[in-house]
Amino acid sequence: MNKDEVLIEIFSNDPFGILNTKPKISITKSPDERLIASFKEINDFIDKYEEEPKNDTSDTNEFILSARLKNLRNDLSKIEILKQYDVYNLLPDIITSSVKEPNSVYNKSKEINSLEDIFEDESFKEISDDTAGLFDFNHTPKHFERADADFVARRKPCKNFSEYEPLFKQVQKELKEAKRSLIQFKQDNLNSGEFYVHKGVLLYLENVDFKEEIQKFESGSRIRKDGRTRIIFENGTESQMLYRSLYKILLTNGKAITNTSESINNELQKNFNNITAEDEESGFIYVLKSLSKNENILSINDLYKIGFSNIQVEERIKNAEKEPTYLMAPVKIVTAYQCYNMNPQKFELLIHTFFGKSCLNFDIFDEKGTRHSPREWFIIPLAIIECAIELIISGEVINYKYDDEKQEIILKEL
Repeated sequence: MNKDEVLIEIFSNDPFGILNTKPKISITKSPDERLIASFKEINDFIDKYEEEPKNDTSDTNEFILSARLKNLRNDLSKIEILKQYDVYNLLPDIITSSVKEPNSVYNKSKEINSLEDIFEDESFKEISDDTAGLFDFNHTPKHFERADADFVARRKPCKNFSEYEPLFKQVQKELKEAKRSLIQFKQDNLNSGEFYVHKGVLLYLENVDFKEEIQKFESGSRIRKDGRTRIIFENGTESQMLYRSLYKILLTNGKAITNTSESINNELQKNFNNITAEDEESGFIYVLKSLSKNENILSINDLYKIGFSNIQVEERIKNAEKEPTYLMAPVKIVTAYQCYNMNPQKFELLIHTFFGKSCLNFDIFDEKGTRHSPREWFIIPLAIIECAIELIISGEVINYKYDDEKQEIILKEL
C-alpha cells in the first residue's frame, strides 16, 4: 500500500470524528464598537471607585484611562457616538462645547521630557483613546481585579490568632447591641487599630509601615504614601498587602466599623490631659453655618455643620460652593477647636453619634447632576453644640444624652 492509500485509509476510518476540523470564525469589531468598548472601561472604573480616573497616579491603567477621557472630550465625532453611553455626564454637550477637530494639532511640536508628557501629547490620542483595542486585556486581569485576588491569595494562617479572637467576638457583640455600626468606607476611615468588613469578613488593621515617595509631574511634586500592612481576619488568617491596595478593595466592596462611644471618650479623655507647647496639633473640629440662598436651606433654623479638618479651616472651606458636603454654597466659620494628642476623626464621630437623631435629611446635586446626601449637618442650637463639645473634652459625655424633642442635654438614667 502506497502513501496515498495509507492516508485515504486513515481519513476514511475515523469513527469518532477526531480528524474532523471546524473552520475558525473570526469576529472583528468595527471602529465604533471598539470606541464604545474603550469608553465603557472608563464607566467601569467609575463604577468601582466612584470617581474619574486621575493622571497624577502611579497606576498605569488609571493613567491611560484618564488620558483617554481627556482626548475623547476634545473629539466631536467621538462625542456624537458616545453621548448615549455617557451615564456619568463625562462628555461635554455637543451643541455648546468647543471641541477640536480630530488630528488638528498633529503638526504642533511639543517638547517631551517625561512619560507624562508622552501621554498628555495630543498626537498620542489615537493610542490613549484605544479604539483599536491596543490595551484590551482578554487574558490578564485588570488592576482592581488583581488587587482583589491579591487580597485573598496573600493570606496565611495567623500564628497568634488566639490574642485577637476575643477582640473579634467583642466587636461582633457590640455590633449586635448597636454600640458599633457599619458605615460607608472613605479614605479617612482607614486607620491602624480599626475594624472593617470586606465581603462579609471582619478584619482588623493592626498597623501600617508607611513610606513616602515623591512623584514629580509638570504641575508639581506630590507625595505618595504607601506601605505594608498587617491585617488580621476573623477566620484566623493574616495578610501584609499594601495600604493603597487595601484602600481600593474596601472602597469597592467594604464597610468601616465605628468605635463605641465609651472607647472614643476614654481615648479623648486620656489624650487631652497634660497638653504642652511642644505638642503637635492633630487638626480642627469646626462648626459652620451655611450661606446658601436655597429657600429650603434658608428656612431651617439652627442648621450647623460639625466636621473635622487636618488643615486650617479657612483653607478647607475656600471652595465650599463646589462641594456637596457644604451644600454647594459658601459657609462661614462659627467656631473651631484645635485638637492635640488625639484622633480627631473619633472626636467627630462621637459628636455625630451624640446628635444622630438631629441629622439633616437633605439631598443636594453637584455640578454634574449627581445626587449627594451630606451627613454632617445638624439642626441643633449652637449653645447645645458647644456644651456637647465641652462634655466630650471633659470626659463627662458618657453620663449624658441629647433629647432632640426638647432640644436639651440631659443626664442618662442610672
